[in-house]
Amino acid sequence: MSEQPPARPEVVIKTVDNGPYQIRGPVRLVDHDNNVYDLGPGRTKLLCRCGMSAKKPFCDGAHARNGFVASERSS
Repeated sequence: MSEQPPARPEVVIKTVDNGPYQIRGPVRLVDHDNNVYDLGPGRTKLLCRCGMSAKKPFCDGAHARNGFVASERSS
């Protein structure tokens, strides 16, 4: 009988209407300067989508203060 490989933890990326990207799961995020942000299992992070966050790449709520609008749906 062959053994099944262990299940990989699920990674979920969700767009929040008029807000950030919500990322859940074990993700390793690397920015343009090769800084690594470890998003370990079970942790949820919000990534800036409006471009106005002072804590990029993470969301600081600037979208709500600046009237960011984006609620497109995938097709």
